[in-house]
Amino acid sequence: MRLLLVEDDPALGPKLAKDLRKRGFAVDLVPIGIEAEYMGDEIPYDIVVLDLGLPDISGLDVLRNWRSKGNGVSVLILTARDNWQERVDGFQAGADDYLGKPFHFEELLERINALIRRSSQNTIMETNCSGITLNDRKQTVRNRDDQEFSLTGTEFRLLRYMMAHRNEVLSKQKLTEHIYDDSSDKDSNVIEVYIRRLRKILGDDLIKTKRGQGYVFGEDE
Repeated sequence: MRLLLVEDDPALGPKLAKDLRKRGFAVDLVPIGIEAEYMGDEIPYDIVVLDLGLPDISGLDVLRNWRSKGNGVSVLILTARDNWQERVDGFQAGADDYLGKPFHFEELLERINALIRRSSQNTIMETNCSGITLNDRKQTVRNRDDQEFSLTGTEFRLLRYMMAHRNEVLSKQKLTEHIYDDSSDKDSNVIEVYIRRLRKILGDDLIKTKRGQGYVFGEDE
């Protein structure tokens, strides 16, 4: 899953980005509102963590501008401004959740995962699909033979995205957009390598190739 982190604190921002990457997210860190708004318009993020107190424009204005343009990306507001009126303002602007500073990283992580599960209609920490179980916390997958395998960060992000979009045709370009952050080398041909690795774990029948279109995860219905 690809995450946009909008945070101008020079210590907190890089630390959060590092910790989120360790938990399986492709993270783009942006310290100013104008750049964040542009990236949110141009890149199909799965979730945004948005600070309100930005140095150029308010995070609320960024959020309002996204919503006015029909951008429905899930947004968790992260701010030191912890009073009820600003919570109301955030939700009225279109926020999906709100977390005040200071906070524990584990709470932030659980709120992020809850929003992702809500957007894919999945309400548990383990994603179950076509006999496959993906564990968000451990970044492991259990196949239909009940064998558990540890996944690399990229394998985990790829499989999580495909399972969240079961039976959809996913092009290599779309997969690349959702599993790599902005600093990564986005060679879409590398997707084929990770698909082959996942097929060795899951079996060849769960990830099908649609020639000239991309890949589909899921059993035939």
